[in-house]
Amino acid sequence: MKKEYSFQFGRFPTRVIIQHELPPLEQIRENLTALGYRFSGYLLVCDEHTEVFARRIAGDAVCVLKSGEEEKTWPSIERILKLAKDRGLGRDGLFIGVGGGVVSDLSAFAASIYMRGARLCVVSTTLLGMADAAVGGKTGFDLFGIKNFAGTFFPARLVYMPLESLNTLPEYEWKSGMAEIIKTAVLDREEKPESPAYTGSFFSACLKLREGSPPGVFPNRLYALNPEGLFECITRSVEFKGRIVEADPEETGGKRALLNLGHTFAHALEASLGLGSVSHGEAVAWGLARSCELGFSIGITSEKQIGEIKEVLALYGYEIRTPHPLLKDIPSFMQALGGDKKKSSGQLSFIVPCETGAVIAKLGAGLPPDYLHIVEKIIENL
Repeated sequence: MKKEYSFQFGRFPTRVIIQHELPPLEQIRENLTALGYRFSGYLLVCDEHTEVFARRIAGDAVCVLKSGEEEKTWPSIERILKLAKDRGLGRDGLFIGVGGGVVSDLSAFAASIYMRGARLCVVSTTLLGMADAAVGGKTGFDLFGIKNFAGTFFPARLVYMPLESLNTLPEYEWKSGMAEIIKTAVLDREEKPESPAYTGSFFSACLKLREGSPPGVFPNRLYALNPEGLFECITRSVEFKGRIVEADPEETGGKRALLNLGHTFAHALEASLGLGSVSHGEAVAWGLARSCELGFSIGITSEKQIGEIKEVLALYGYEIRTPHPLLKDIPSFMQALGGDKKKSSGQLSFIVPCETGAVIAKLGAGLPPDYLHIVEKIIENL
């Protein structure tokens, strides 16, 4: 199984290659040369779990970070930059991020500011990275307790998604990635608005992928159990996100903002619990359920659609109850919500599901003046 995509994200062309095996350095060089980019030196960035993959690509020039969200900080960026400088990389140097969302965000941000912009290749080794983080060019790190508070738009020229790496993922990484796939499936609504269900859509592919496994038990070897089904879900995610980002590369026209479905709630949960307490994907699944409830409260999301979405989330074993079992301090959640970086003109916006995918709800356009009171009642399950 192999598939390639070419996208144009603003002034940046990006080629995405989904294949079984890891790319050797020479394959990366050949593909970059074909795109018109040469590099004189390189630095591979990875974490403790993906070092083995990085050294298979090239045995030397490897920057190994600790794993986890807590490593997504400025000191990690400094370490990457210093190693690149010590290696003598110039502006035509190549940063190769090998790992999941944390590694791709850190390596991409470092590349974007190194001598005002170096070459970038991402080798995404997690389901979360393949479904979301590796494509589109958002980079960044956590600051002031806010997820991805500092960042840039800097798409990789080349993105590899080696499916063989998925066989090494622990269960929590599968759950983290599948949440983003389900979110994208909700957005990628194929049927007409009057269609009675998601039958035949990307959404139904998510349901089918889960077939054959006991409810509530997440299979951590989906690639081995159903490679064709997983390949379809990954390619559908890449295709959809690529189309959206091409239309709105820097999230200025509203269309790309739809990809934040569930994320306003998710980021507030992560911040109020402490970044890293729950995985990003598990927070997104919980946030998606809350977005459904908010959408219903303001008359946008139907009760039937809520049932369909919560059914697939429950099928994959996500925690979607309110209040969240780990959330003991509702005021801290509301405070974190108020600090969300997606504010515009001082006002929060939420993405909520609708019959054609999702819409942006904000004050004066779906959200009533007392929306924060509505949100608090949803979080407390009152």
